Amino acid sequence: MSLARGTKLQQYEILAPLGVGGMGEVYRARDTRLKRQVAIKILPESWTQNPSAVERFIREARAASALNHPNIITIFDIGQSHNLHFMATELVDGHTLRDHLKRARLQLSETLEIAIQIAYALTAAHAAGIVHRDIKPENIMLRKDGYVKVLDFGLAKLTERETRTAADATATLLKAATNPGTILGTAYYMSPEQARGLEVDARSDIFSFAIVVYEMVAGMQPFSGATTSDVIAALLQTEPPPLSQCVADCPAELAWSVGKALQKDRDERYQTIKSLLGDLKRLKQRLEFEAELARVNSSSHSALNEATNAASGTKTLAEEQVTLIFPPKNLPTTNTARAATRKTRLRKAIDSLAVLPLVNASRDPNAEYLSDGLTECIINSLSKLPKLRVVPRSTVFRYKGSDADPQEIGRELGVRAVFAGRVLQHGDSLIIKTELIDIAQDSHLWGEQYRRKMTDIFSLQEEIAEDISEKLRLKLSGEEKKRLVKRYTENTDAYKVYLKGRYFVTTKRTEAWIKRGIEQFQQAIDLDPNYALAYSGLADAYAFLASSTGGWSPREAYPKARAAALKALAIDEALGEAHSSLGFYYLLYEWNFAEAEREFKRAIELSPHYPHAHDGYGFYLKAVGRHQEAMRECLMIQQLDPLSPFAHVSLGWAYYFARQDDLAVAQCKKALAMEPHSAFAYWILGLTYLQQGRVESAISALSKAVTFSDSGLAFEAHLGFAYAVAGKRAEAEEVLADLQENAAQRYVSAYYFAIVYLGLSNQDEAVKWLEKAYEERSGFLPFLKVDPIVDALRALPPFTKLLRRVGLET
Repeated sequence: MSLARGTKLQQYEILAPLGVGGMGEVYRARDTRLKRQVAIKILPESWTQNPSAVERFIREARAASALNHPNIITIFDIGQSHNLHFMATELVDGHTLRDHLKRARLQLSETLEIAIQIAYALTAAHAAGIVHRDIKPENIMLRKDGYVKVLDFGLAKLTERETRTAADATATLLKAATNPGTILGTAYYMSPEQARGLEVDARSDIFSFAIVVYEMVAGMQPFSGATTSDVIAALLQTEPPPLSQCVADCPAELAWSVGKALQKDRDERYQTIKSLLGDLKRLKQRLEFEAELARVNSSSHSALNEATNAASGTKTLAEEQVTLIFPPKNLPTTNTARAATRKTRLRKAIDSLAVLPLVNASRDPNAEYLSDGLTECIINSLSKLPKLRVVPRSTVFRYKGSDADPQEIGRELGVRAVFAGRVLQHGDSLIIKTELIDIAQDSHLWGEQYRRKMTDIFSLQEEIAEDISEKLRLKLSGEEKKRLVKRYTENTDAYKVYLKGRYFVTTKRTEAWIKRGIEQFQQAIDLDPNYALAYSGLADAYAFLASSTGGWSPREAYPKARAAALKALAIDEALGEAHSSLGFYYLLYEWNFAEAEREFKRAIELSPHYPHAHDGYGFYLKAVGRHQEAMRECLMIQQLDPLSPFAHVSLGWAYYFARQDDLAVAQCKKALAMEPHSAFAYWILGLTYLQQGRVESAISALSKAVTFSDSGLAFEAHLGFAYAVAGKRAEAEEVLADLQENAAQRYVSAYYFAIVYLGLSNQDEAVKWLEKAYEERSGFLPFLKVDPIVDALRALPPFTKLLRRVGLET
């Protein structure tokens, strides 16, 4: 039965047919009550006499409406009118994946983007206990704005409530094999267990999803036949050609992942869609990284060096970094190859590791510093080994308190192994239970329980680090073994308060917590005046207070940071962290760019996997206008710290300074996808929008930066600039008044006033306040050479003179 235009179903007015699906006809309609267009799905009239069909139709609405996800179609309503059962859903402005596949072969980047969004939808559904059971290109819609929507949960079931028996399902399937169209699901996209009529779970969706990905990549389905019976026979008995045979340039990782997901034995597949999603995201990240690196290199000034390196057979630093982060992967396609690969891996060292935050099993908040501190110290010890990539603290601590599976975390981070454990403090005794997991082998490598007195904490930490390196099959030189067990103090009390200092400074970077950290570091130094790490921690704490958002005057804080860093290096010249701290001092306070570069390079030489050192070197490169090198350094940070939104912000900043606005916006949006409340991401996004002339968008972004920074004055000042550019003079002057009110109570950088006056086109006042910022040693001034926001001042002689005084012009 076809519905004519103008037919009314309750408040819905039919406008035009959209198509016919297995569960009924679909129409475009108008919701006359809410004044919006919707899609109406109608159950075939011939089915209304079938209670099970009606139940399935209602089940689709119930299952899908329970899911609130951007990649799953939204259910608005379900009802009955004129003996018709219908469902009202959002109207997707786009076309099905099937239509898309008919038009042209997809590019790999497009395939991965679509696949990842489908996997996100299934992850949400499976987390809610819902299995789709009919994943196919017809049930996937591609919106014009790039969003993917998964449709038709008509075959979905609540996994804990399904009572249909395997025998019933088998009977249905046998009947369907001779009556195409009534089969439960679509034969080409069924899992083997579904084709057999067995009980299905989320792993069935993983198989169907893999078929869709296979088809997107290869341009053909992996299982085919002239009849439904032939398709099912192929599905149950034959192995499809590997994707690498179908498509010459198919990444090996993708071929392996699809092959694993298409294992006929569901115990051999990915056990969760989230694990598969993690591998797809990592592959997409690698390809984007390589494309970004190629783009940066193509516009670099180092063509001669590249040619020289190529002639000598030497890899560039950037190429070595790609190899380091994304080592070649042995990807089995047959049982023989899989066995050979396992033997090879047994002999090879594991070259990447994530040390997950040790769990505070004591449940005592006062002991939290101990579990966190031990984690950080193990990370720092292992990071000294040049052959081992250790995921930094800033990334792994995002998993603190998470009940996520270590296997999934390892896949998401792209490491070969994960170390996890629990710490129990009982009086003066410590009990630490640990395990080491081989992600590539899906196996338990090693586990141990340690019992020690608190006075033995140093030997305990060393023993754990040595055991981990041994189980990772790392061959260490004598010098590397010394680095691994190096002690910075023999005083256990000093060590305990040092751990507390790191806990306060790194957990919350608020002024109050940083001050508490400084107190602990100072106490550690009082207990052991030769404790280099405590001095280095003190240097970082004062530098945080002196930063653009720290709230302390640079003249008050930075000299203290310098003194602490120099003391740390006087005790231990090989402490990379202290060299990094000193580099920030030279860059942001003393404006000694040559010394800053030397210190950052020395820090990277000593601690090649320390993101903070690479970040500092990247900021130096931005300040002096070496844009291509800055971009490459920022890309390195992203690979070292893959879950850090600030790594994307940092690259966005590099693009902003290089006047590559579209690329800057893209990086900020990636940061916001990882951390929706990132004040720094909204900050750089707003500044970039200003350069693009998108003033209202800039005001919106900068307003969010102010909100999410808890009214940070640096962000507020740039919002005032945006107000002024938009002609909202009253709002800009209100920002000035707020800055003045704050300045009466605490330090407020003169640079903030200069920026607002610049927006108000008062260049004389802007220059005057920049001169005051010079006297204050503002950390913003090293970037005056490259910052587009001060372009209006560049022709003024006082500004040129200021650049020379800062050291940016000769």
